[in-house]
Amino acid sequence: MRVVHVVTLVSDDGAYGGPTSVAAGHLEECAARGHEVKLVSLWRGRSSAPQRLGSVPLQTRPARSLLPGRFTGLMHPLLVRDLWVSMGRADVVHVHTGRDLVSLAALAVAALRRKKFFAQTHGMVQPRHAAVARLFDRVYVPLLRRAHGCLVLTEHERRAVAEVIGADGPPLMTLPNGVRPERGGGAEQPRREREVLFLARLHPRKRPEAFVEMAALVHRRMPDARFTIHGADEGMLPTVRRLIAAHGLQGIVSYGGALRHPEAVRAYARAAVYVLPSVDEPFPMTVMEALSAGTPVVCTDSCGIADELAHRGAAMVTDGSPEALADAVCGVLADDAKRDALVGAGHRAVREAFSIHAVTDRLEAIYRGACHAPSRD
Repeated sequence: MRVVHVVTLVSDDGAYGGPTSVAAGHLEECAARGHEVKLVSLWRGRSSAPQRLGSVPLQTRPARSLLPGRFTGLMHPLLVRDLWVSMGRADVVHVHTGRDLVSLAALAVAALRRKKFFAQTHGMVQPRHAAVARLFDRVYVPLLRRAHGCLVLTEHERRAVAEVIGADGPPLMTLPNGVRPERGGGAEQPRREREVLFLARLHPRKRPEAFVEMAALVHRRMPDARFTIHGADEGMLPTVRRLIAAHGLQGIVSYGGALRHPEAVRAYARAAVYVLPSVDEPFPMTVMEALSAGTPVVCTDSCGIADELAHRGAAMVTDGSPEALADAVCGVLADDAKRDALVGAGHRAVREAFSIHAVTDRLEAIYRGACHAPSRD
């Protein structure tokens, strides 16, 4: 099959997060199975755009901000032409879609090209009632309804997307995120026994301020612990720095900026614990990547996969308060047996439930079904 994916942004700082990683993972595995693949996107970075993302052919245009919003208004006029040409030969089109101009253009071109296309919403399509969202949805939702199917992560997302697209929309299909288990390794990486890692965008939903508050509590009990924050700043860095100073944690908590994906994998493998204090996170790829790297995970109970991880004993699931996060981190740092149990359970969870191989088996079946199905038009 000839498979084209579209994602809003590829950047050298990983600012768009999970959707870009998911798209690359899907296409890399599809290519390994003999399919012809391409990823179409905007590019933002300090250098020129790469020709490939990993092993995946990448076609990009420079990102330009045409409307307010960090991602919503990004576009390049020539991207529409690229989409038109790339989709022309495609058997299946897969749009990693949010409410933004790139997604809107991709859905429109796929519909005009009369392609079998799927929309994967990544928790980004929620009911919105603001006037601007309602105006955008007058164009966006009819295009979304023309998809051959909408791919959702969780039951919560299924209900949200169903509310947006309404009755008689495309079928909603559950497709979890996946990671490549063999990337977990990290045996060659010397692990820092007291390093606690936060690796996510510095965005209010990710709650980096809770990580700093947690670090202050852990430091009182374990003075040798050190805390590292990585991620693109989305408005929270001044708050983070203010809290570090207020708690006297200079030299204890450090901010290292955003990381490229290979650097992020090495950071997971070095850390003793990975902490994600996010709330309402539908399916965090960073948690999957940390588990795959053999790093114990501390997360919150509002994470979309928290129940599955807790049931498997694969993560320390907390209520998200700094106190509960600190207790969980101290428990892992102080107990090698607990750490080893978490690592083993995490590897099993990735292998059995969240492997990119299993996810692509499901995706490949969805694509093949679409190729042999009548059009929804």
